[in-house]
Amino acid sequence: MRFLRRSSNESTATVDETVPEVVTDDADKSRTPGKGRPTPKRREAQGRRTGPVPPPPRTQREALKRARGNKSKLTKEERRAAAADRRAKMMSGDEKYLLPRDRGPVKAYIRDLVDARRNLMGLFMPLAIVVFAALLTPLVVVQQYATLVTTFMLLAMVLEGIVLGRVVAKKVRAKFPNETIRGLSIGWYSFIRASQLRRLRVPKPRVSPGDTV
Repeated sequence: MRFLRRSSNESTATVDETVPEVVTDDADKSRTPGKGRPTPKRREAQGRRTGPVPPPPRTQREALKRARGNKSKLTKEERRAAAADRRAKMMSGDEKYLLPRDRGPVKAYIRDLVDARRNLMGLFMPLAIVVFAALLTPLVVVQQYATLVTTFMLLAMVLEGIVLGRVVAKKVRAKFPNETIRGLSIGWYSFIRASQLRRLRVPKPRVSPGDTV
């Protein structure tokens, strides 16, 4: 019955054939695998760390909030310089720094139409100061005359604002026929612009009174 048993030599040969040989290479262990990509440049690495450039603020509140967030990163002089730069660009009419209500070619054209006129509404703020001073005067006669003059002036300003709104809306519709023009919105924007003192208007007027727009 010896033919049913396998010899030790055959068993050893079978095990040697089934077990794969493991080759250890010291050179492969000491070799550092490559990254598979080129090393980024310094500018690219800084851009990844800082992220994309944020868009300009859409409102004055958003600008103040962003300035407060960067307060710890900037010195007092740098914050003043940045605020002055934003103010100068806003006054010059840069679209990136204007408030949303002042952006666009339509609003720029409305401002030019209003700034090219001499409006009685520009005396609104001085008139308010005169009325306040008259109320502090103990003379009743002065108060009565000041009230009477103020009433007529306010009525004239209201009428002038209505006429100005209609004239501006008509010219805007003629110049921008493809734009959606709302007469009430244009009239109110024109009234607010015209009721401000010329030196206090934001952005600054680009035309002089009497110029053709």
